[in-house]
Amino acid sequence: MSDSLTADITLLGRSEHRLPASPDEASLETFPNRTPGRNYTIHLSAPDFGSLCPVTGQPDAAHVEILYIPDERCVETKSLKFYLASYRNHASFNEAIVNRILDDLVAACAPKQAIVRGRFVPRGGIQLTCEARHPTRDVPLEWPAASLSTAH
Repeated sequence: MSDSLTADITLLGRSEHRLPASPDEASLETFPNRTPGRNYTIHLSAPDFGSLCPVTGQPDAAHVEILYIPDERCVETKSLKFYLASYRNHASFNEAIVNRILDDLVAACAPKQAIVRGRFVPRGGIQLTCEARHPTRDVPLEWPAASLSTAH
């Protein structure tokens, strides 16, 4: 890749970086979309997401999925890995986490459309799945058939 394509990427190819302590400290890095005129989807899956319950301090676990149609920029996956890992010691409600991930994704790369879904491990016999979309559209972006959305 040329320097102009990787100028804003600081994590890729480096192993000495420590994980961010919180989502406030983390950043999502991006790179130019090579085919911005084409509507194609990028599906990112993080089956080992972790955070903390803000009431009990107990760990929460989830499968987080991101589906988006990029515009001018794409999210660099190593920065996404570090960003998602920054939630491990962060206390927040599940719904707030899913909505924050979507907000941060939109702020970083301004996708044409995006969905963030978190399927959290059951607590007290109740399983919570939260989904946030950007923007609200009459014709929604749909999940691929093989995604977590079809698993029960």
